[in-house]
Amino acid sequence: MAWALGARDDLKHLNLRKWAHMLGFRGHFSTKTRAYSTTLGALRAARAAWHRRHSAPPSPTTLVLAHWAYDGTGLTPDLERLAALIGGIPTRAEAVTTHA
Repeated sequence: MAWALGARDDLKHLNLRKWAHMLGFRGHFSTKTRAYSTTLGALRAARAAWHRRHSAPPSPTTLVLAHWAYDGTGLTPDLERLAALIGGIPTRAEAVTTHA
C-alpha cells in the first residue's frame, strides 16, 4: 500500500516508497553504525553504569538456601509399573529379553 501511495504525485513529498520496506519490521529501528552519534552498545553501557551508581552495593556474603543432590535416573519400580499400566510401555523386566 505504501508503495502504491508513494507513486502518487500529490504524495511524492512524503517519500513513502523510501520507507515502504519498514512496514511490519519488528527489529531495531535505529542505526547500528559506529560513525553515527552513538551506538546501541554505548547506550547499554551508559545504562549499566547508571544502574551500578544508583543501586545498593552487593552484600559481602552469599546465603545458600538449597542443597542439590543426585537422586537417580528413571522411574522407581512402582512408578515404572504404573507407567506400563497406563501407557502400555514394557517394564524393565519385559524390555530386557534375550533372543536366541
